[in-house]
Amino acid sequence: MLGYDTFGKGPHKVIALHGWFGDEKTFQPIYRALDPDAFTWICPAYRGYGASKSIAGEYNVFEIARDVLALADHLEFDAFSLVGHSMGGMAIQRVLADAPARVKKLIGVTPVPASGVPFDAATYGMFESAVSNPEAARGIVGFSVGGRLCQRFINEIADYPKKVALDAAFSGYLKSWVKTDFHAEIAGKTLPVKVIVGEYDGGLNADVMQATWMSYYPNAELETMANSGHYPMDETPIALATSIEAFLNQ
Repeated sequence: MLGYDTFGKGPHKVIALHGWFGDEKTFQPIYRALDPDAFTWICPAYRGYGASKSIAGEYNVFEIARDVLALADHLEFDAFSLVGHSMGGMAIQRVLADAPARVKKLIGVTPVPASGVPFDAATYGMFESAVSNPEAARGIVGFSVGGRLCQRFINEIADYPKKVALDAAFSGYLKSWVKTDFHAEIAGKTLPVKVIVGEYDGGLNADVMQATWMSYYPNAELETMANSGHYPMDETPIALATSIEAFLNQ
């Protein structure tokens, strides 16, 4: 069973999935603004990461979805909403594809589309090098926040996987979220969907979402979060929590 962090004891169950540079602690900065009486948040770590670092795996989004559904069964969550950051945004859509009747609402936070990311060879090579090259990882994070934040914050995000994740997992999930495409399986789903992007995100911006998420889901809405890049849970945590809860409470 995946290791996980949890917050709240409310009736609305929320499973929140982290990004490539995160783990089960990714959403902790927004806890102070969440309603613990309305929601129960479960934030798992994927195999090879954080609280699940010792669990061997294939390290792909299909496995993540299977593990999340197994965790939901273990917790006796018949239905739940899903929040996913970055790579986790693709993973929540895989959960939807596998168990559509169980998913109430979907929230993607600067999320990867179900169609993957069309990197050219050079860009993919740069991301791949981040597994062993700290400067490459820092360059990726710096670009994703618009090159406007202090170096200590960038280093903290970029260096985090080396502290909490296996290199094999970090590398395996990269290949999965970049090169996997299952958008035909989720296109046309009519559940409520919200997509949140950062004003300064250099990659997964509003234009990308209009071409992907917004075209896949007929009941989707898009919000651009001011003064944030790719990590609104760290950059603008209270605004992010407020936006998420407003959508879940609709």
